[in-house]
Amino acid sequence: LIFYLALNSTGSKATATLTADRTVLPAGGRVALTCSVDQSHSWKYDWFRRTSVSSKAETVRDTDQPHTVITQGGVYTCRGRRGQPEFSTPESSKVTIKETVPSRVTVPLQPSWSVIYRGEKITVRCEIQGGGDTGWTYEWRTTSSNNPPSHSEYTISRVTESHSGGYWCRGISDYYLTEWSRVMTLTVSPNKPQASLTAGSRVLPAGGRVTLTCSVNPSPGWKYYWYRENKLSEPLNRHDAVSQTTGTTSVSQEGLYWCRGGRGDPVYYTHFSQAVRIDTIVSNTAVVTLQPNWTEIYRGETITVSCEIQGGGDTEWTYEWETNISLKPSNQHEYRISSASSSHSGDYRCRGRMKSAQHNTTEWSDSVKLTVYDSKSDHISLSPDRAQHFNSDSVSLSCEGNSTEWRVRRFDESNYLSHCSDWGRMTGSTCNIYSYGPSNAVYWCESGSGEFSNTVNITVQNYYTHGIILLSPVRPVTEGESVTLGCKLKTEHLSSVFFYQNDKLIQNGSRVELNISAVSQSDEGFYKCQSSGRVSAQSWMSVKGETLIIKKSLISSVFNTNPTLLLTDPCCNRFVQHALLSHLQ
Repeated sequence: LIFYLALNSTGSKATATLTADRTVLPAGGRVALTCSVDQSHSWKYDWFRRTSVSSKAETVRDTDQPHTVITQGGVYTCRGRRGQPEFSTPESSKVTIKETVPSRVTVPLQPSWSVIYRGEKITVRCEIQGGGDTGWTYEWRTTSSNNPPSHSEYTISRVTESHSGGYWCRGISDYYLTEWSRVMTLTVSPNKPQASLTAGSRVLPAGGRVTLTCSVNPSPGWKYYWYRENKLSEPLNRHDAVSQTTGTTSVSQEGLYWCRGGRGDPVYYTHFSQAVRIDTIVSNTAVVTLQPNWTEIYRGETITVSCEIQGGGDTEWTYEWETNISLKPSNQHEYRISSASSSHSGDYRCRGRMKSAQHNTTEWSDSVKLTVYDSKSDHISLSPDRAQHFNSDSVSLSCEGNSTEWRVRRFDESNYLSHCSDWGRMTGSTCNIYSYGPSNAVYWCESGSGEFSNTVNITVQNYYTHGIILLSPVRPVTEGESVTLGCKLKTEHLSSVFFYQNDKLIQNGSRVELNISAVSQSDEGFYKCQSSGRVSAQSWMSVKGETLIIKKSLISSVFNTNPTLLLTDPCCNRFVQHALLSHLQ
């Protein structure tokens, strides 16, 4: 009878089957086990756990039901038993439950530089803190196209862009595993960096040294190496660990210098920097000359700019030029301009370099300014050359140019057009003012042939009631030029001056001058100054103005065609526009 009951309907002995709702036990969690026997009636169940595949089974519990819950990892089996005397099935096949241990898993990058470049050597590591000595193997996940091996370290001897991506890892043993680490993102730059070399001076003083500084951006991890004359030579500082680390060295020889950065093992090098030339200054003097040396050069004329080396003897030189214009002279002794234009206007300076010793050079010459005028024009000049004056000042206006039969005219804020004879004395081409009349007026020269010069605006302040004037240029200022504005009190010493542009305060304090090193269009506007409780009148400073030459026949043509054009054209001062219209009428 007993033998019969242990057989199923096919005559086979009953067997137990163990299943689990999951095979990974989360930290602090549980796993449900189910033991099934073919003959399902009246069975009791024994549950066993092993700590390794080869260890002896330990009875965990026995139950009347085919279900139980466990909270430990391990290798589990079960069996069924029933009857009297008792019959037991063989143990079920093993089910491994891996337990998640509370440990901290990180993926550090060695070296931990913020930017990794193609070709560098790096190591990605999986570090597990806590969890005991469990003999971990390592599992990796990555979004890159390369799969790390199942080791704690993944060394890449020459990293490429294909290694870019996110990296995660976790530890796994027979019955334990960790949580996944946080992602470590590796970004590999395909562009090799370039070092930058700067010099404290490009000129080596007699018996002195010049400081060189090498840098790579971004900077972590780099050491720096300098080379002279030959980039393939040994680094100058190969035995100087301090300069390799700080990126700074000093040299006492002239020559061409380069630098580059290197880091890692094996060393990964950046591109070389641009070359920096360190020169030794010789005693010879460079001088720039203009031929012909006329004070005014006009469009279309021919002029030669030359570099002369004084005290050179029989030395042969090459020449270097510096200008602030877009047209650069070649490295020759002379720069011949066959047809001058405004594009040739600018500052020119030069220096000589010995052909026999390329690192021996003269100092730069003084700059020579070349100004090319569009045409020979008539113009008016003012002395003193400023826009504001006290009514006690002696002021003269001079007409200059190729015209004859000059007369100076004035149009004031009362819309009154007058001649020099009404308020001054005309001597030759100069008008000396002795009566100012209204405080604001515009002045210009008119020739016997009907041409008008540029205009100048003059503001007159009463010596007693105001006692303060702004010192500003009366002529338009060319973009890029420097200009200085001042303030003048008739009887007091200036201590603190406030300068305004378009009624907005732009400078205050103890400086008594407003210096603009390079004028731009944004500097155009009305200016005034304030000191000792007194405020000057405001004067307009124009930027990049041009001389106005208007033929009377042209004015008549414009007036007859469109009489409002002269009143709206921005080229003309509003006073002279009215004056010209009145003059025509």
